[in-house]
Amino acid sequence: MIQRIERQFAGRPLIIETGRMAKLAAGSCTVQFGDTMILCAATVQDRPTHLPFFPLTVEYREKSYAAGKIPGGFFKREGRPGEKEILSARLTDRPLRPLFPKGFMHETQVACFIISADQENDADVLALLGASVALNRSNIPFNDLVASVRVGRIQGNLVWNPTFEQLQYSDMDIVVAGTADAITMVEGGSLEVTEADMLEAIEFAHEGIRQLIDIQKELVEGHRVPDMEWTPKVPDESLAAKVTTMAEGRVKEALDIGDKHERQQALAAVKEDVVARLKEEDEAYGEHERDIEDILRGIEKQTMRAQILDSGERVDGRGLDDIRPISCDVGVIPRTHGSALFTRGQTQALVATTLGTSRDEQRIDSIDHAEEVTKSFMLHYNFPPFSVGEAKPYRGTSRRETGHGNLAERAIQPLLPSYDDFPYTVRVVSDILESNGSSSMASVCGASLALMDTGVPIKAACAGIAMGLIKEGDRVAVLTDILGVEDFLGDMDFKVAGTSEGITSIQMDIKIKGLTTAIMKTALERAHKGRMHILGLMNEAISSPRDEVSEWAPRITTMQINPSKIGEVIGPKGKTIRGIQDESGATIEIDDSGLIKIAAVSADAAARAREMVEAITQEPDVGRIYEGPVKNTTTFGAFIEILPGVEGLCHISELADGRVEKTEDVLTKGDITRVKLLSIDEKGRLRLSRRAAMAEEAEGGAAEERAEPAGAEAGE
Repeated sequence: MIQRIERQFAGRPLIIETGRMAKLAAGSCTVQFGDTMILCAATVQDRPTHLPFFPLTVEYREKSYAAGKIPGGFFKREGRPGEKEILSARLTDRPLRPLFPKGFMHETQVACFIISADQENDADVLALLGASVALNRSNIPFNDLVASVRVGRIQGNLVWNPTFEQLQYSDMDIVVAGTADAITMVEGGSLEVTEADMLEAIEFAHEGIRQLIDIQKELVEGHRVPDMEWTPKVPDESLAAKVTTMAEGRVKEALDIGDKHERQQALAAVKEDVVARLKEEDEAYGEHERDIEDILRGIEKQTMRAQILDSGERVDGRGLDDIRPISCDVGVIPRTHGSALFTRGQTQALVATTLGTSRDEQRIDSIDHAEEVTKSFMLHYNFPPFSVGEAKPYRGTSRRETGHGNLAERAIQPLLPSYDDFPYTVRVVSDILESNGSSSMASVCGASLALMDTGVPIKAACAGIAMGLIKEGDRVAVLTDILGVEDFLGDMDFKVAGTSEGITSIQMDIKIKGLTTAIMKTALERAHKGRMHILGLMNEAISSPRDEVSEWAPRITTMQINPSKIGEVIGPKGKTIRGIQDESGATIEIDDSGLIKIAAVSADAAARAREMVEAITQEPDVGRIYEGPVKNTTTFGAFIEILPGVEGLCHISELADGRVEKTEDVLTKGDITRVKLLSIDEKGRLRLSRRAAMAEEAEGGAAEERAEPAGAEAGE
């Protein structure tokens, strides 16, 4: 049976429909906002998997036909998901995951297909709404209604789900997800807004989330499907009791070890010992190693959380607000355009910056835009296995790496100079060399340092810090600068990046049902304090961008020519421009407006290329003196080329002082002479004067350039 509900949201029609498409899925629906439409389908396996984690997969795929486009490339069909699709899938996955019941281990998949794109409304926030409806209309044990809202701020006014055009005028772009009672995820960026303004935007988003949940209730209530039969995966109680007795004290001792590697070795030794002792008791226990590992992880989690809540002491001995030791080094790699090494405790990021020309821009073919768009700033994050002491295969870029890179990119983007002021394509690469918590925020700090070392005139330094949470009932502890184990066993990972003036990027993920505004306010206040501390240390390493870019970086100069001259610079089949590039060693780019960009590592090469372009494109300037060859002589004067392809007439009366009987008495074809441009008539004809040029140069002292060598007069 088809069910449909249509309501107004943010001034536009919102339509949710079930029962028409994808009816063999466990649950499905379509969501339409404006003319943007998304299909969401949820499915589940009948049996639990053997995996030690909940196997949830969220796929977000853009269909080119949604925007009336045919995919590019040789195969002419959609391929692997692009960056926007990966980031949008994460925006749906992260709020859903903590809302599934504990111990549910059946493989679950949520597929979101964008089947219509009006190029005004983004589909990413619709995916969570559709996933919520699809899951609640299925037999999958997911019984929370959840939604997400994008918030922009235009001229001080907060707006729900702003259009792409509105976002161009917004100083904020955040996506907030939650249930009717609490916030479950925050993701976005802003132009140095205050913590108070960010909190206000999150609260404003929650109002919109509640409206969307009310709409879902109207559609779902009375039409729910009974949950499938399933059994929570929990270890045997008697085994749990035995392991707890054997290991509880030793786990506590291991957690008191500050060094990550040593702590992991100690915990591994506890596991080996417990398994060995249990096998001595009964060989059958050898088949339950994974259960034993789960029990030990539970003991580790309970012990760590109790220690923090009871004594305020963390795994590495820090207090709740303490930040690990930080070191900042710049210029650590000799031949890069800029580099930095940022180390916070046992987290370390090696960051390098590369400058390029517009030819290096990333080109993006998206269904969100009618035309191909370009991107001149990129920040890429890499997480090699050795950063956590593991030996694993190197595969393609993971979803996590894409997400962390985008988070750091958003933090830096608002601080970059305009392209007109700094016409470079900028690529920043963060390679994580050590990881023990908050490597994405280390990448933000390292990127800021590396850009300054490169000489990129960023507006201000940018730093980031990750906040954590331990919550048991009414007992709450907010942690500053979390370790990896505090992220893994804690309840929140709240990353905040920005300058001394305000927030530029934010990301919050939780593992509990939701957060109150009071907890978020505390986390934001402590994050601000931590950010100020880190910025102070970064300032000691480098306080402002270097005055010049690296000697290894290209120098880019710009010049504007008359668009009608573009063809002359390019020449037939590109012959002229190739000749300039070959002779000068510079790279030249021309756009349709006549803006020319000259890029060269050598300043001399750039200057030579500019001179050659100017020689082709400069316009005749009345009153200026030029030097050029005589192209032809006549009875009434000489035609002289003052610029490439530009000739004028020097009348016989303007050749010299006094009467000239014959043009050839003064000039012959091929002679090089200096002339002054007297005027240009309506038809574009140039009137030149050799006599005026000689007189002006004599008066101005320029005659020295024409003086005869010393001793010439005596020899005559």
